Amino acid sequence: MAGLLLAGCASKAPPQVQYVRVEVPVQIPCRAPEVRVPAWATTGLKKGDSPEAKILALLAERRQRIGYERLLEAAVGACR
Repeated sequence: MAGLLLAGCASKAPPQVQYVRVEVPVQIPCRAPEVRVPAWATTGLKKGDSPEAKILALLAERRQRIGYERLLEAAVGACR
């Protein structure tokens, strides 16, 4: 009788191995190019400059800042 019981245990199928893929976020270094700060147009202004010169310098600096921001956004976007 004991032999039959042991024979019944021996006929069990081995457990099946199942592989499960687990996705884990991994940090990678950002390889975006360095964005240099431009020489702003208003840094050369003096107190005695004409209002027209100051306005032109401010408009030029505004365009510089828009371009600089686009470069920064592109660098950040490259890291995503």
